[in-house]
Amino acid sequence: MATDPTRRTPGHLNQRDTEARLPRATRVKNKAPSPIQITAEQIIRDARGCQDRSIKPPPMSKIADLDELSEYRLGERNLFEEKIGRADCGVSAWVRYARWEEQGDLARSRSVYERALRVPAQHRDHTLWVKYAEFEMRNGSVSHARNVWDRAVALLPRVDQLWSKYAHMEELLGAYANARQVFDRWMAWHPGTNGWDAYIMFETRYGETERTRAIYERLVDEHPLPDAFKRYAEFETKYGEAERAHRLYQRAAELLVADGKDPEISPYEDAVRKNPLNYDVWFDYLAHEESVGSKDSIRDVYERAIANVPPAEEKRYWQRYIYLWINCALYEELDAQDMGRAREVYRECLKQIPHNKFTFSKVWIMAAQLEIRRKDLTAARQLLGNAIGMSPKGKIFKKYIEIEMRLGNVDRCRTLYQKYIEWSPANCYAWRKYAELERQLGETDRAWSIYELAVAQPALDMPEFLLKDLAEFDASAGLSGIDREINAPRIGKRNRPLPDEVSEAKHLKILQAAHRWKNSKA
Repeated sequence: MATDPTRRTPGHLNQRDTEARLPRATRVKNKAPSPIQITAEQIIRDARGCQDRSIKPPPMSKIADLDELSEYRLGERNLFEEKIGRADCGVSAWVRYARWEEQGDLARSRSVYERALRVPAQHRDHTLWVKYAEFEMRNGSVSHARNVWDRAVALLPRVDQLWSKYAHMEELLGAYANARQVFDRWMAWHPGTNGWDAYIMFETRYGETERTRAIYERLVDEHPLPDAFKRYAEFETKYGEAERAHRLYQRAAELLVADGKDPEISPYEDAVRKNPLNYDVWFDYLAHEESVGSKDSIRDVYERAIANVPPAEEKRYWQRYIYLWINCALYEELDAQDMGRAREVYRECLKQIPHNKFTFSKVWIMAAQLEIRRKDLTAARQLLGNAIGMSPKGKIFKKYIEIEMRLGNVDRCRTLYQKYIEWSPANCYAWRKYAELERQLGETDRAWSIYELAVAQPALDMPEFLLKDLAEFDASAGLSGIDREINAPRIGKRNRPLPDEVSEAKHLKILQAAHRWKNSKA
């Protein structure tokens, strides 16, 4: 006979009693928006208005004499005792109690910390020991603080924070010998790499190179890890011991091979093998080699790097690659002290660049500057002249003119400015600088003719600056009475190029323009 699950059985709960009964969903009959809308700001304002303003905070009590102070302290102390007497009391309650006692009675505060340490559940809590020691340090009780630290590290020698703070306290007090003794006691427990790193940083701060080297030796013996060997080698490299660093890398590789591990101290070789066109990795590899390697190994890496020519002749692919050549030339000149090899590097680099599609003015300029440092001015001029003939750029013209100006070769500067203007007749910078040169030399006729030729161009990139210079020139030369054809509307008009207009002004010579201006003035 089947039993009804809904029937109540004496002493037992049936299915209906154990079901989770949810309230019936309220059906909204009118879903239209209310004609009066209430904002959140109004709700908050109404809630504040409903607050009972008759309830006021308790008045502040003022302590008038020592009896009232003692009574206040007794009341607060009873509250703290009740809190720490609870079963769920934690370390934070004891610390708050001790901090409150610290305001007036250090002995009571110390007693609270000692009582907290006698609690079995808190005896091995390193946070409580740290708070206790910091309390003693904060109040200048150095002997008590050392006692607390000694007890803490004896009880919890595997907690690095206790040792670190103990040594830090001794260092702040200037007791470097005591701090070193603390570190030695710490290292006797064979801590992880963090403890060794702290000891190394301590000795490094005070310039103890030999002590630091001895600690590194103990570190690599205790933890023969690739990172430990690498940092040890970087330390030796920093102090000029490249051979020691190289031996360390070899030693690390032998240890790792003996353990059956991959002896990759640095991932450079593997990275360049996977992607030889990743020039950022080559830069890191070269920086590493320059810090620890010999000249032959560094040159070998440079040759391998520059052999990876970008596959496409587009400048955006060459912008990182070209700095491999530049860095190689700088290494040969500055580090290897071989200017001849640096010169060859620049020559090979210029041969590698497809100048018919793009060029790098930086390479031309740096190659010319190297020739000047070699006191070969003819070679520098030849390089810059080839640059102007093969692939002229504004930076090359500016640097070439700057060099000739420093040497005082005015005629060469004039020739260069003429070539600059012929290459870029719409460049107001070239016209203005050319005219400025003539004005500085006192050649007023030449300067005026240059301005006249400039405004006769069918297109100018920045005519407003040219007009400003022309106005300043007129004011300084006192030529305001002369009828001029140059004015702002004309420059604005000439700024828009005309396709069918062929200007012959750029083919005129400077002296012919000056003669025409003199005739118009007469």
